[in-house]
Amino acid sequence: MAKGKLGERLISMGIITPDQLELALKEQKRTGKYLGEVINSLGLATQEAVQTALAMQSGVNYVNLKDYLIDSEALRLVPESFARKHMLIPLSVEGDTLSVAMANVFDLPTIDELQQMTGYFIDVNAASETDIQYAIDQYYGKAQTLEEVIQEAVRIAETEGAPALGEDAGAAPVIRLVDHLILDGIKQRATDIHIEPERQVVRTRYRIDGILQQGISLPKTLQSALAARIKIMAGINIAESRVPQDGRILFHVGKRTIDLRISTMPTIYGEDIVIRILDKENLILGLDKLGFSPEHIRTYKQLINRPHGIILVTGPTGSGKTTTLYSTLSHINSLERSIITLEDPVEYELTVIRQTQVNPKAGLTFATGLRSILRHDPDVIFIGEMRDSETADMAIRSALTGHLVLSTLHTNDAVGSVPRLLNMGVEPFLLASALIAVIAQRLVRVICPNCKTPYQPEERLLKRFKIPRDTGITFYHGEGCPSCKKTGYRGRIGIFEILNVTPSIESLIMERKDSMVIKKAALSEGFITMEEDGIRKAKEGVTTLEEVERVVA
Repeated sequence: MAKGKLGERLISMGIITPDQLELALKEQKRTGKYLGEVINSLGLATQEAVQTALAMQSGVNYVNLKDYLIDSEALRLVPESFARKHMLIPLSVEGDTLSVAMANVFDLPTIDELQQMTGYFIDVNAASETDIQYAIDQYYGKAQTLEEVIQEAVRIAETEGAPALGEDAGAAPVIRLVDHLILDGIKQRATDIHIEPERQVVRTRYRIDGILQQGISLPKTLQSALAARIKIMAGINIAESRVPQDGRILFHVGKRTIDLRISTMPTIYGEDIVIRILDKENLILGLDKLGFSPEHIRTYKQLINRPHGIILVTGPTGSGKTTTLYSTLSHINSLERSIITLEDPVEYELTVIRQTQVNPKAGLTFATGLRSILRHDPDVIFIGEMRDSETADMAIRSALTGHLVLSTLHTNDAVGSVPRLLNMGVEPFLLASALIAVIAQRLVRVICPNCKTPYQPEERLLKRFKIPRDTGITFYHGEGCPSCKKTGYRGRIGIFEILNVTPSIESLIMERKDSMVIKKAALSEGFITMEEDGIRKAKEGVTTLEEVERVVA
């Protein structure tokens, strides 16, 4: 690298002036040190600014190690002595690639040596020397196993007590313990991590594939330090434990950006903490990967290409509505369309799409935000949820004035959305004119491919789903293996029903007919229920009849 290039980059970034660069070059000529080191020693720029400029010039990413979850598996691949000697810290392992952060990203001999030593391809990232030194001190050392981390954290908690207001609650063992809990959740594909205080222990549980599974139980003495550490990371008031609080943590694991939503709730044994894991890679799957049957995917793609009207996605919390709608927005997104969203909260950032987060305290609700959105010339509007009659009425009128409106509603099935909206005060003639479809969905667990074997379902289930025993269909289930943690399932997929609002359904809505009448008419026109869709997936060997019964019973 030519000596002047780093200086020119720093000038273009507005960090130093040409006169300061000239001074630094003279000092570098006298000392023979690296230019970046000289600029930092003269106090002209911080290490972070220098490393950022170097990273931009070399085409690598600059990482803020304070926002990184460092994987213990990666640490085991690189000895501490090697990391200290070459001023680097391993970050994560993904497949055959080891990500590392280095103070000198141009140290090619070290990169080659690291690749030969570990047997992994090396993904180089830049970080400041100060941050790397701090990370080495925090993550390397005696406490390598989880048990040792817990023991050291307990010793510190018992000798030093709970952290005082303003402290980082950041004794190295507590930092590593929290990182372990979060990384473990991410690796297990958990959607939520529960940290639940009880009388004598602090219990941890992970929601994996929709089912809570037991994690490690921690000593009660760690409760205060654990809560304080998570609160500080999330920007939550550490001094307040009497009321619920919410916060957010943005972390990087390898090349993935993980958004963590933190929620605290006071209980009789202390604060209950839930960490919701939002992983963009697991959210936007593409419409063809959600689980739609061939009939459903054809219908749905036709519906979302309509120029105006309302499409609702319904189901309880955790049924995959957000995944379906974000995948839908990504499918229809283009430079020719203006798409605006109104969400609570904005879970993931989407390119080109303009996203707005509601703020009721400031007066920005779904209803007030929708009024403003209409003045911004949208083609497609996504409303996070229809919570009240005012929002529903505004959404209906938006659809009638030439906009495609996507939203969610909490109902048990597709047909139930009609009486729900009518009970919210929407006029029948407006609803019949605006509503073009309602999608209801649930998530069923997928049979683990590593232990998938044929089996014979119970007679009770065959009768329950009206399946003759002598059909010749081979059903499958998972016997349980380490890959699925002995559950027999790994991953989830959607089961759906789509109520297409045909002219006959419109007439029934206009007449305020109840849901049973509407469902009967829909069935006569080929409506496929969620239960039928689930049975199809069981017959295809995707899931089990037991799982379908659990979800749609």
